[in-house]
Amino acid sequence: VQLVESGGGLVQPGGSLTLSCAASGFTFNRYAMRWYRQAPGKERELVASITNLAGSTDYADSVKGRFTISRDNAKNTVHLQMNSLKPEDTAVYYCNTRYGGYSFWGQGTQVTVSS
Repeated sequence: VQLVESGGGLVQPGGSLTLSCAASGFTFNRYAMRWYRQAPGKERELVASITNLAGSTDYADSVKGRFTISRDNAKNTVHLQMNSLKPEDTAVYYCNTRYGGYSFWGQGTQVTVSS
């Protein structure tokens, strides 16, 4: 299983970014996907999740209405559209899936929200 995130960067408050995660090594359309984030000195937290056929999504209260998770099962990718970004969204963002009883993580992509 391999998960590779991309799309992070530096953005001003109120700006937008879209993160992408390219997945391989498993049957992508059979598994839910998640985005987590970890800010310096804080625990990793679940940001958003999406079921295998994209029938259901869920979000942390802190990002509801601002972030949108989506997936393209034909391309084995999952995305996180982030709007109205705030300084407190600054973190390393990780893609995650649970497969065969194990939890798999990407290497993470840094998002920094600062003026």
